[in-house]
Amino acid sequence: MNHIKILIVDDHPMMRDALQMSLTGEDDLEVIGQASNGVEALSLLKKISPDIILMDLLMPDMNGLEAITQIIKLNPQAKILVLTSMEDEDKVVAAIQAGALGYFPKTAPRTYLLEAIRKVVDGIPYMPSGITLKLFQGLRKIKTVATNDSQNPLTARQQEILMLIAEGKTDEEISNILHLQESTVRAHVHHTLQRLGLENRSQAVAFVHQQMKNEE
Repeated sequence: MNHIKILIVDDHPMMRDALQMSLTGEDDLEVIGQASNGVEALSLLKKISPDIILMDLLMPDMNGLEAITQIIKLNPQAKILVLTSMEDEDKVVAAIQAGALGYFPKTAPRTYLLEAIRKVVDGIPYMPSGITLKLFQGLRKIKTVATNDSQNPLTARQQEILMLIAEGKTDEEISNILHLQESTVRAHVHHTLQRLGLENRSQAVAFVHQQMKNEE
């Protein structure tokens, strides 16, 4: 079995150890490194190649947002899951815009952490249910989502696809929900992101959140 290699970045040694302990016993997970801030993480990444980075936001020397930005510059394909006690939505969105693929509150149960890690490694955005619900409700309010070209709005189907992307649904899950072929879903996802000028699903989540704020 191929192990999911994990790097933990957090300034609190007890938290790093607690996270490593919580992942012990999972046959497919392996912690291969720990760092106390962004500077240490960047240095460590010259020596190791984790499949996913668990990143705190509040750290000395180089905080999580700065670290995410630097890591994505070096490796645009890096999978980063933010683990933090902060639940400020602006910070969450800032992390996503910087390149993180998910956000996970430290107070949430271990079972959800395991799910979050496995989803993010597979390239699927992960958000806590509370924030996902707000994104969902916000998107429901958006009757027409447009690009910079106001004459080129999303179709009703594309709006549905965008809503489900914001919920962290995979192409397979979307195909089951909308009763479409998975290849059709992939095409819709591609065209939706293209029309919005977005590069990936994490940017789509940030886009929906911004639309939600604009509607408030």
